[in-house]
Amino acid sequence: MDNIFREVSPKQWKNDIYTIKELTKSHYLRLALACVSGLFLSSINGAIAWFVKPVLDGLFVEKNNALLMVLPIGVFFLFVFRGLFAFTNNYLMYSTGAKIVRAVRQAVYEKILRLPMSFYTQKSSGSSISKLLNDIKILEDLIAHTAKNFLVQSATVIVLAFVALYRRWDLALLSFFLAPLVVVVFDRFGTRMKKTSLNTLKLISSVTEILHETLMGIKIVKSFTMEKEMKRNNELSVAEHYRNVMREVRINEFTTVCMEIISGVGAAVILWYGTYLIISEKLSVGEFFSFVTAVLMINTPLKRLSQVNNNFQRIRSALHRVKLIFILEDEQEGKVEKTDIEGKILYKNVSFKYPESKERALSNINLEIMPGETVAIVGYSGAGKSTLTDLLLGFWKSYFGEILIDGINIKDFSLHNIRSHIGIVSQDIILFNDTARNNILFGKPDASDEDILQAAKAAYAHKFINEMPQGYDSIIGERGIKLSGGQKQRISLARALIKNPKILILDEATSLLDTDSEIKIQKALESSMKERTTIIIAHRLSTVQKADRIIVMNEGNVIQQGNHSDLSRQDGVYQELYSKSAITEATDV
Repeated sequence: MDNIFREVSPKQWKNDIYTIKELTKSHYLRLALACVSGLFLSSINGAIAWFVKPVLDGLFVEKNNALLMVLPIGVFFLFVFRGLFAFTNNYLMYSTGAKIVRAVRQAVYEKILRLPMSFYTQKSSGSSISKLLNDIKILEDLIAHTAKNFLVQSATVIVLAFVALYRRWDLALLSFFLAPLVVVVFDRFGTRMKKTSLNTLKLISSVTEILHETLMGIKIVKSFTMEKEMKRNNELSVAEHYRNVMREVRINEFTTVCMEIISGVGAAVILWYGTYLIISEKLSVGEFFSFVTAVLMINTPLKRLSQVNNNFQRIRSALHRVKLIFILEDEQEGKVEKTDIEGKILYKNVSFKYPESKERALSNINLEIMPGETVAIVGYSGAGKSTLTDLLLGFWKSYFGEILIDGINIKDFSLHNIRSHIGIVSQDIILFNDTARNNILFGKPDASDEDILQAAKAAYAHKFINEMPQGYDSIIGERGIKLSGGQKQRISLARALIKNPKILILDEATSLLDTDSEIKIQKALESSMKERTTIIIAHRLSTVQKADRIIVMNEGNVIQQGNHSDLSRQDGVYQELYSKSAITEATDV
């Protein structure tokens, strides 16, 4: 589905008609059946206007009693078929619209999964959610309704116009002289609607962002008693959105008013000239009422067509915002696939700067980590520790130098392949509103119950999980809100261990644990670390003392290397960190 948005030229991408054609091309049969139903429906509307003349002349001029018996039956069946064709047309159109929106929603979600980390540093998640929900919801509401009205109402106008012209061509042309005004109204208000609806979509994004941020940070909002401020921000955002929605309403209603005025002028001209023709005996009463019926029946589809134009502009606005996501480049990756790796890591002259940052996060890093080696990376906040591992995972590609795994540049690996060999426990713990079991299985979806049990035990999570109401099947809440910080960290650790990765990254993996639990987990990890390359990032230096090698970073540079014994005797950053860590841990005890 996203190929519709990606594999087209810039000129085609800007063409909304081309986009809509591509979106609907897999539904042509369903649309064709809807068109046939719509044509039959329009024909019935034309038939109603057509038969007014013979019915009136037969009843009131010729006094045909037989027609009086047939007329109710004929009217009944006309309305039955009209209802059936209307149902068929509506159902097919709405189902087509729903299928298109389902495909677009899935394509947007898949695109979001493929976007690089740079997108998420520049765009708020609330804005992404807005595009996924609000903009696409507008498409869902409008596509089928607009397409249905355009098809049925256009065909109805044509059929009824033919009836009117056939009954009295001069009277019909006289009533149609206002058609250019209708075109002007469509164009004028349609242009304003597109601009206004695009602004509405932007404003609802702001509302969504505030709501999303409040839900994600509700503890902070309450802890800092910021309810009033957040409420005020939301009120301002909602009020601005309301004002813009009312602008849309005014455009719609002004369109309707203009159409009523035009219709009124047309009706007055028809009544004047038609009455003159009847008095002059140039037109029968039956012909006149047949003509009037056709013209009056045209009035309703014309009004709906005026809304079709406004709705089409709103669809264009929603499509424009959705397409902005698809023109972004996916994560860049290579094609190398390896079923197994040794775990040798090499950084060669690696420098990196985050987008829109003036300072480098890493400067000329040269670092070699051997297979099975446990390396600890320490330093003050902002030293570049986590950035090193983010680059290893391929989150950022705009760095200078090379990063090699087993002698292969990580840019040459497929992202899925290289990440499948790396397990990570991040300082930013992300858990899902699911069971404890499924959160652990996130690391390896096809793992057995025994694998889950062993991973949980290794992370010292088994005991507290078993004590939960439904054990491993207990829902832990969004971001693990039902768990303590230490419990969340242990489930996160179990998730990494069940993956059995060749490279294990522990980024502040035990920072939320009490000292006793941390000691137990460290012992449990020691045996696992022997079989894999392990990178430990920690502020608590007690967790890194047994590492084979300790890398000390400061302001994006590697300034010291060695084991704990050697570094603790040297003047420098490590000794400062160790002294502060010892005081902190003594205070905690």
